[in-house]
This record gives sequence, C-alpha cells and structure tokens, in this order.
Amino acid sequence: MTPFRSLSRAMLLGFVRDKSSLFFTILFPLMFLVLFGAIFTNQGVSKSKIIQIGQVAILDQAPGVGEILEITKQNDLAAAQEEVRKGDYEAVVRQQGDRYELYYSAADQVRSATVRGVFGQLVGQANAAGVPQRFTLAAEQVEDESLKIIQYVTPGLLSWAISMGATFGAAMTLVTWRQKKILRRLRLAPVNTTTVVSARVGASVAIALVQTAIFLGVASLPLFGLQLSDYWWMCIPLVIAGTLVFMAIGMLVGGLAKTSEAAAGMANLIVLPMAFLSGTFFPLDTAPQWLQTLSNIFPMKHLNQGMQDVMVRGQGPASILPELGIILGFGVVIAVIAVSLFRWDDV
Repeated sequence: MTPFRSLSRAMLLGFVRDKSSLFFTILFPLMFLVLFGAIFTNQGVSKSKIIQIGQVAILDQAPGVGEILEITKQNDLAAAQEEVRKGDYEAVVRQQGDRYELYYSAADQVRSATVRGVFGQLVGQANAAGVPQRFTLAAEQVEDESLKIIQYVTPGLLSWAISMGATFGAAMTLVTWRQKKILRRLRLAPVNTTTVVSARVGASVAIALVQTAIFLGVASLPLFGLQLSDYWWMCIPLVIAGTLVFMAIGMLVGGLAKTSEAAAGMANLIVLPMAFLSGTFFPLDTAPQWLQTLSNIFPMKHLNQGMQDVMVRGQGPASILPELGIILGFGVVIAVIAVSLFRWDDV
C-alpha cells in the first residue's frame, strides 16, 4: 500500500471514528435541511390575515379571494390599525369611493410586500374589467414612515445574542472548571454553593446588560437609525429573564458534556435551531400550523415577542408579563433538570 493510500485510509477512519466530526459534517446539515423544509413546506399556500372596514367591493365581489386572504370584518379603523401595529394582522383595508386605502405593517417586509402585491393585482383586475369607474390604491404603513428595517430586526438579533452568550458562558465555564478541578476546590473552600451560583448568575446578568447597552448603542447610531419606543427600558427585565433561562440551558449542557468541544456542539445544537424555530431571523407565518404551535414552547419565541412589543410596538409594561411568566417558568423546569445532572468532578 502506497503512503498516499495509507494516509488517506487512516484519515478516513479517523473521521468515521470521530463522532463529533461525523455529526457536524453529515447530520448537522441534514438537520437544517429538515428544519427549513418543515418551515417553508406551506410557503405557497399561506393566507394573509387582513381586516376589512365596511364594504370593500374588490373583496366582496372578487372570486376566490378567500383562498389567498383571511378576512376579518370590523368597523373601527383606529382599533384595526392598532391590531396591525401589534402584529396580529398584516393589513387593514377600506374603500372611500373609488379609492382603496391599505394600511400595512412594515415590521415584516416580506408579508407587507405580499399584501400590497395582492391588492395591487385586485385593483388592476377591477380596472381592467371595463367598468367606467377607475379605482386607485393608496398604501400607507401604520408605523412612523421614518423608521428603518433595523427597527424590526434588532429585537430578534438581541434575543439571539443574549441566548448565545448565556448558554455558551454557562456551559463552557462549567465544563472547564470541572476539567481543571476548580469546582472541586470550590466545593472544599469555606464558601457555600449558593454564593458560587449567585456570583455566576450576577456576572452573567451584568455581561448581558452591558451586551444589550452596546448592541442598542451601536444600532442607534445615525448609520443604522434605530429609534426606540417610550417603553424600550422594559427590555431590561426581559434581558435578565432571558439570561437566567439560557444560563439554565447552559448548565444542563455543562452537566451532560464531558469536554468543552462537546459542550460547544451541544449548545449550538440547542440554540441555533431554537432561533430559527422561534422566528428570530424570519417569521413563521408560512410554516405549518403544528410547527407554529411547537414554537410556543421555546423561551426565545417569547423573548422575541416581548422585545418587539416594548422596543418597536411601544406597548406598555403589562404587555410583557405573560412572556416573562412563560420564560421564567421554562427556566425553572430546566434548572431543576440541570441541578439533578450537576457533577463536581468528571466521572
């Protein structure tokens, strides 16, 4: 056997025997293939949720409109615009003579473009029908038109950054301290476990708050143009709650992993798919209903929602209470499991 063949065979055998390399080379990409396939499987058949104010001829008379639009009828335009602003609906439409007024949310550029395109086609078809009346469409976003796209991507990216920092920080610290026997020395030192845990939690929360301040400070520069709402400061309790729950996840990972490489892999395996399934990078409206329901169990989904409510939509402190409750409840469950798996030494 030639040296080339011997070395090639040895390297291939080494790759096959290295479970982590095998996983991240073969299984990890396949997992994301399945993930994206599940999210976008219904991409072509999703309906846009809109509110109709009064009589709107192009909706009442157009055939098959129910196949592309999920229509809710209301009479209060201001209340309907507020629901669009909150993200419950994608647009509200009303007819004023031969003028159609469409109010949409710019929070999701893809969905807003889809809705505007649909109504543009409906108005165009009505004008092409040969009737004497010529209709016009006026589209206007419900938010301040000076707001930029950074306004809507910041909450999700901040949630993802917090989750990554807290999970990796807790997992890597726990594994490294256990490998270097630091945990054993702390156990024998004249300091109780509560003090050690409290110090770690305090450090992680402080890091997360500094991380948030830097993140928002950079996003608020004129170059990016982030404009925070009046209740943006309510993101602070969300940051603290998010840090605690993802620290618990990191402690769980650190309790299971024996090496820092394994801990990093497991943390990535948990946080990255959770980010996609929580709508951090793109909305899940086109995903199957079962996947949208499943996403509700993930703390990052509720962290994203709470951040958007207080940073972008300008909702008050009460709006984040349900999200905080779910996040902290999830954290308690994971913390109990993590404590049961905690090890002072490698075994």
